[in-house]
This record gives sequence, C-alpha cells and structure tokens, in this order.
Amino acid sequence: MSHTILLVQPNQRPETRTYSDYESLNECLEGICKIFEEHLKRLHPHDPSITYDISQLFEFIDQLTDLSCLVFQKSYGTYTPHNKDWLKEKIYHMLRKQAGK
Repeated sequence: MSHTILLVQPNQRPETRTYSDYESLNECLEGICKIFEEHLKRLHPHDPSITYDISQLFEFIDQLTDLSCLVFQKSYGTYTPHNKDWLKEKIYHMLRKQAGK
C-alpha cells in the first residue's frame, strides 16, 4: 500500500488542475479509468452501458495536458513522480491481470 497522489490537468487552462489522493497505486489506476468512464458517460449520456478498449483509454490519457502521479516510497519517506507513459504501462498490467482472473 503506497499512498498515491494523482495530478490531472485536462486542458491548457491552469484553473482546470485537480488532484486526488489514493491509499494505493492500484486505487489510483482504477481512478484514472473511472475518470475516463465519466468522460464517456458525458459524451454518450443516453447509452445504457459504456464499453471501451485500452487504446481509447490511452488516447484519452495522451490528450490530457498533464497527467502524473506521486507515489510514496516508505523506505525513503518521499514521493516519487511518474509520467503518463509510466501510468499507461501500469494500467495495461493492471487490466491484463484483471482480465486473466
């Protein structure tokens, strides 16, 4: 369990910057998927169910002005920053593991 802070800036306007914190990296990764799912629900409000593939999720992530996270490293007592590419790799592994269950 590594406390994780997610930093999101959807577009160029500084006032769109937000952050969320999670008890673990996995919760953060699931939070990113939920952000995307909420985005899809806004785009398709009348669809009863939302489906997507990982390429659509990654395209959404790439279109964000900024997406990064800070993961607490207990052994050092500090947070380590990570970028979009690192997050996409972790999401890929998490979803692959979930699909294998």
